[in-house]
Amino acid sequence: MSAMDPTEVFRQEAAELFEVLEGALLDLGQRPDDRELVDSAFRALHTIKGSGAMFGFDKVASFTHEFETAFDRVRKGEIKPTQELISVALAAKDYIRALIEDPQSTDDIIGEAILDDLKRFVSADQPAAAVVEIAGAPALVPAESKQAGWHLNLEFESHILRNGSNPLDLLEDLCKLGPCFVVPITDGVPFLDEMEPEDCYLKWDVKLHAACDKDAIDDVFMFVQDEMKLTLSPLEHTEAPAQAPLFQLLDEELAPAAEMPAPAREAAPAPVADQPVAKAEPKSESKPEPKSEGKRDDRGIATVRVQAERLDELMDRVGELVIAQARLTQLAASGSDLSIKMIAEEIERLASSLRDTTMGARMVPIGSLFGRFRRLVHDLSRDLSKPVEFVTSGEDTELDKTMIECLADPLVHLIRNAIDHGIEDTATRTANGKIEQGRIELAAVHSGAQVLVTVKDNGGGLNTARIRAKAEEQGLIAAGAVLTDHEIHQFLFHPGFSTAQTISALSGRGVGMDVVKRTIENMRGTIDLSTRPGQGTTVTLRLPLTLAIIEGLLIRVGEGRYIIPLSAVEECIELTAEDERSRGRNFLNVRGNLVPFLRLREIMAASGTPDRHQKTIIISTGETHVGLVADQIIGNHQTVIKSLSKLHSDVTIFSGATILGDGTAALILDVAQLVALAQSKVEKQHISEAA
Repeated sequence: MSAMDPTEVFRQEAAELFEVLEGALLDLGQRPDDRELVDSAFRALHTIKGSGAMFGFDKVASFTHEFETAFDRVRKGEIKPTQELISVALAAKDYIRALIEDPQSTDDIIGEAILDDLKRFVSADQPAAAVVEIAGAPALVPAESKQAGWHLNLEFESHILRNGSNPLDLLEDLCKLGPCFVVPITDGVPFLDEMEPEDCYLKWDVKLHAACDKDAIDDVFMFVQDEMKLTLSPLEHTEAPAQAPLFQLLDEELAPAAEMPAPAREAAPAPVADQPVAKAEPKSESKPEPKSEGKRDDRGIATVRVQAERLDELMDRVGELVIAQARLTQLAASGSDLSIKMIAEEIERLASSLRDTTMGARMVPIGSLFGRFRRLVHDLSRDLSKPVEFVTSGEDTELDKTMIECLADPLVHLIRNAIDHGIEDTATRTANGKIEQGRIELAAVHSGAQVLVTVKDNGGGLNTARIRAKAEEQGLIAAGAVLTDHEIHQFLFHPGFSTAQTISALSGRGVGMDVVKRTIENMRGTIDLSTRPGQGTTVTLRLPLTLAIIEGLLIRVGEGRYIIPLSAVEECIELTAEDERSRGRNFLNVRGNLVPFLRLREIMAASGTPDRHQKTIIISTGETHVGLVADQIIGNHQTVIKSLSKLHSDVTIFSGATILGDGTAALILDVAQLVALAQSKVEKQHISEAA
């Protein structure tokens, strides 16, 4: 497989930085005095600017630089980041993203308008009393201070250029503090044939004639503190600044020295201290290709960026290995050679370990998905004039990356519905004695072999009467039919169903909740609704940990064998003689509870005589329990899921297939569809009894 295009690497890294930047800006709107948030936003901007310039995205670098400059008063603690300012900053972030992802579609006029708005917010004159100083912001020492300035020795890590930082830009920022005289130290520059074009070999000796605090200097280098050595010492009053231009750096003074072989550099005259020296602007237009995708996280753990396709391919190979291992185990069990059995057990252990390790590599914290919705809530709250607090929990809960990708759209629909339909307007909430601010809670938690993702609001709850009236109007139920609230609420997932009085940009067309349910069921998950009138609604998504390999229960129905996902199995019981005789009934008595059941022989149209002692597998989705009657329970089976072809798209009770140890295929039962089928039969029985 060919190496990734360097510009594509930049786009991927920029996408991660945009998440950081957007999160920092949104948090800053809630905590305007948090210095760490300001630093985080500027760190992301600085990296985007540097990397954009390095990879040839000149417009990105230019616009981001203007963004930084305009936002600098916030960084210095001179102005408070208001909600209006945050909104403009978010628009600027969106424009930078467009410049990277689809530069042809961007309009320079829009970019200029965004910058004008940003400058207008940050340059507005404010009285001194209104200035908010962010905790930890660098403070300038009064002019009468005895401190004459600072003597600095700067030595950067050799890889700093690769990370998108330019030492010369940092030196320019240093000059803004006061008269600054810089001398490059070229002792570490190697022979030309030994130079790496991406490495930094220069060091700098700097004399800063400014009565500033040490924190002000640290602020200049705060984004690269881990990539440099900084030595500071006070300047004496006798070291007064010479009357010379500040930091006037010319290419011809520095570049030739860097390109000389070592003997020539030794013969060349060294720069004179306290004289302005040359600024080395990058001359080459070439874009360096990254040598490695490795990096370290905040805990110092080494990580490597891997293409998703490679993980998918690896998972396929592990699946094939699991199938081959199952066949080997079955062959070994049928023979008498003890050494073959021992090898089969060892391979089974190794295959199981490799499966777990590979699945672990595919697991992604769901917080990477949750962060996307903060902006959605922020924008909807503004557009609908409904103040909404967004709270998340369980961000460290891990889920297969494929599941993460599939969850994005359903959660967008659920959050939009919660704000649009669930959260009341301010006047209604006040009239009902509720707090003015609405609340959306998004949470994830592990529950056995499942992950539960919940979307909860503190709105008015579901209007059961309106849902029922709409269902009767559309002919989905007969007037006067006896239905539980839970059954009525399920109509929300019916295609084209909507209780909205008017059609708007957000709702009213009946498109959304049916898509949510279909997507979740395609992921072999289920969706539950619970509501409290006047208190709010909770939607719970129950999802398997992975879509690739599951633990299943292997059963036999007639001559066919089938797999039931083990996570959905509650218990297994024997079908009693009384239940066998009562063929007109569709219920089992399980410890006093009536549980509807399905005879799989009838559904599968199995031939032959049923086994004498049939077994019932109790499965569940949420609070609903259904029994499945089979001829035999064979046992647990490690199931590698294979998708069915498009020719079988009309077969709804199967979610896929797998290959058994003897090489034959077994179909995987779709629990959600079987539960729906059982409920449908129960409803028909009620209707026939009522008639």
